Amino acid sequence: MSKRRSWSRDEIPNPNALKIRTVLNGQVMQDWNTSDMIFDVPTLIEFLSGSTTLLPGSVILTGTPHGVGMAQKPPHWLKPGDTLSIDIENIGTLNNPVINELP
Repeated sequence: MSKRRSWSRDEIPNPNALKIRTVLNGQVMQDWNTSDMIFDVPTLIEFLSGSTTLLPGSVILTGTPHGVGMAQKPPHWLKPGDTLSIDIENIGTLNNPVINELP
């Protein structure tokens, strides 16, 4: 089990300028920046903390940048055996194996 880690403001001074990449089986599918989000990070935290207690290590899911699989020609869907990685600059990488969904 991995240990949770929180970052301080001095370690990531501007969360609105971080590179985000989605990599599928070693191929970059999305490559964008948090500066392109509709709402900046402080606005998201302010809104969510109005109705939810955010604890250190909480994950806020914000959606996805351009390059989603269904918009590709031809569309690209995840399948069992794929590995999907999300990398956020200065934070780290989340690796997810794709498996069959249980009935």
